[in-house]
Amino acid sequence: MSKTTPDTPATDQDLGAAGSQLSTAPVEGPPNLPSLGVIGWARWFWRQLTSMRVALLLLLLVALGAIPGSLIPQTGTDATKVADFVKNNPTLGDVYDKLGLFHVYSSVWFSAIYILLFVSLIGCIIPRTWQFVGQLRSRPPGAPKRLTRLPAYTTWRTEAEPEQVREAALALLKKKRFRAHLAGDNVAAEKGYLREVGNLAFHIALIVMLTAFAWGQLFKSEGNKLVVEGDGFSNTLLSYDDFKSGNLFDTDDLVPFSFTLNKFTGTYETSGPNKGTPRLYQAAITYSKGAYGKDHKTLVKVNEPLEIDDAKVYLTAHGYAPLITVRDGKGNVVFHDAVAMLPLDSNVTSTGVIKVLDGYRNAKGVSEQLGISAFFIPTYTKGSETASTFPALNNPVLNLTPYHGDLGVNSGIPQSVYQLDKSHVKDFKDAKGQELRENLRPGETMTLPGGAGSVTYEGTKQWANFQVVQQPASGWALAGALTAIFGLAASLFIQRRRVWVRAVKGADGVTVVEMAGLGRSESAKVPEELGELAGVLYDQAPGASDRDGDAEAGAVREADSAPDGRPAATGPASGTGRERGEPAAGASAGPQHRAKSPVADSAPEPSTEPTTPDPQVTPSEGAETK
Repeated sequence: MSKTTPDTPATDQDLGAAGSQLSTAPVEGPPNLPSLGVIGWARWFWRQLTSMRVALLLLLLVALGAIPGSLIPQTGTDATKVADFVKNNPTLGDVYDKLGLFHVYSSVWFSAIYILLFVSLIGCIIPRTWQFVGQLRSRPPGAPKRLTRLPAYTTWRTEAEPEQVREAALALLKKKRFRAHLAGDNVAAEKGYLREVGNLAFHIALIVMLTAFAWGQLFKSEGNKLVVEGDGFSNTLLSYDDFKSGNLFDTDDLVPFSFTLNKFTGTYETSGPNKGTPRLYQAAITYSKGAYGKDHKTLVKVNEPLEIDDAKVYLTAHGYAPLITVRDGKGNVVFHDAVAMLPLDSNVTSTGVIKVLDGYRNAKGVSEQLGISAFFIPTYTKGSETASTFPALNNPVLNLTPYHGDLGVNSGIPQSVYQLDKSHVKDFKDAKGQELRENLRPGETMTLPGGAGSVTYEGTKQWANFQVVQQPASGWALAGALTAIFGLAASLFIQRRRVWVRAVKGADGVTVVEMAGLGRSESAKVPEELGELAGVLYDQAPGASDRDGDAEAGAVREADSAPDGRPAATGPASGTGRERGEPAAGASAGPQHRAKSPVADSAPEPSTEPTTPDPQVTPSEGAETK
């Protein structure tokens, strides 16, 4: 998407189309002030918006705008943290709220940057794509008048006819996968179009990624559900413990499926420095798709979700759910269920609440509500009564503290099932007048004082937390990312270059062959490739015998040849102009000398004067500079 400007001396303009359009980068002309009026200002604004400077600035602004979205709590992610932040920082919270920093990615200013970046990318890619298509439909330009001014150059004389040389060169270049054609007395060829394809693919992939990301954020949904062994889940909005979605999400978009958690299995390291580290985390479930789908059994593991259409079911957490039975003073069962406990540490020390809302009556027959604070230790060890020493169920202990009265669930104010409102309840007293609190092991019962009933710890089940995610266009985002990587690699490592072969009759009737190459960057690849091509062509059109030269001229040409006697192409480091002769340089050599490679710039010419590069040499960028 970068823009480049030509920086070519006026004396280099005779290269013409040979050094032009090696890139699809738009060329900036001289600065022109916009004409007065709406159209003029609109044209100026469009040019600025689609320029490289503004595109880079917009990318920087997107990156900067994402910083507060990562550091400041977001309402779409955790509304509770936002409320706590505002409560603890009222002044700063009010400023953040007005600036939209609590919902960065849906704010007006971030959306404006995002849309402008889209427009900038599209406005740059469309003309470049159209220009590149035009280049593919056209032929490589003919050779410039003076091939000696190109970065890579070699020449020799041969007794073959010019037509034969050009035909051999055309066949050779096509065999090497060049796009080649005859252009008058020369063969023009070009290769490396995948560089521009990669460049355009990279920018198009960026648009695909941004579009997929925006689409996924607008239509995504994400919910969590804690499921105890033996219980099930149906993918409806009311079944979730918490749920958040994009602005354009509709509940009808939920994938219809259901599943039952059959068993959770977790194993842990029992010794060594990694003691307590999970080794196996998996949930055995039975699921069905749709209302009347067949049942299927599968295992859901960490990072191995269950995929059902566009929905993915992830296993995210695990804990324990003690099975509790509560009886009233008459022995009637008023509560029997597994109560999920929330882990507090890596050893799954857990806490929770048991709420008996209906059916309980105290010793006097008065209807009350019963609330029990629970503290669960999977592996109880003497000396560490307040925390578990291992995450597995090696020695489970359930600590219970019962309360009776009004739990406040009928007040209309929502409350968590994991918290107990103690403002309108009373505790039970033991024989010493202290708050009743007991440790129970599986199968043990705590008797409430005064004939108020009993609480029995029957055993322990396990629970697993599942996260159900629907994020459309994630496949497009992945495809865009991979395309961007390969496109960027192609634009960096593939070099677009052109090669010309000219074969004409010299003044003495001997065919003069010239070969030159031009690439977009200063690289040894073009001279090396030209040297290989020249070597193959030289075998088909070998050098001719010199007719009038002396031994000294022949010795000079012998020094200019490659070690194997073939032509050697000049590279950027050794200079490009051939000041000591045109294609038929050193034509004074006599027939008694046979030049192996009459001219090559890979070796310095014997001279007492220092050699300097040709000041008129064109840059190998094809007159393009950043």
